[in-house]
Amino acid sequence: MWVVFGPMWRASVAFALIVFVVVFGASCWVASEAERVFNEHDSPKIVIDEVLGMTATMFLNPLGWRYMVAGFLIFRLFDIIKPPPARWIDREVSGGMGVMLDDLAAAVYANLALRLIARLG
Repeated sequence: MWVVFGPMWRASVAFALIVFVVVFGASCWVASEAERVFNEHDSPKIVIDEVLGMTATMFLNPLGWRYMVAGFLIFRLFDIIKPPPARWIDREVSGGMGVMLDDLAAAVYANLALRLIARLG
């Protein structure tokens, strides 16, 4: 998904953000329905949260393969350790919104960490 968003946010950051918000909102609904179908909170079968989390991680970061691999690894790290507020969201926010928001919080951390790495060289 970030491969699609990458060129889009290079052309128009505002348009890319609007599209991201719309896709994120739709994904909250899809994740809610998936939780209902799988009868499981934040089922590992739901991956749209990971896809959009990775998209947010790469937002306005370099898109070379090294940065994408680093972004993926950093995002997964933050998604696993769930720094605040991701852990609180994971525990307290129900439904698809919780599924999506905890990964978005992890992605914000990953995005900032990747920016730091890119800046340092």
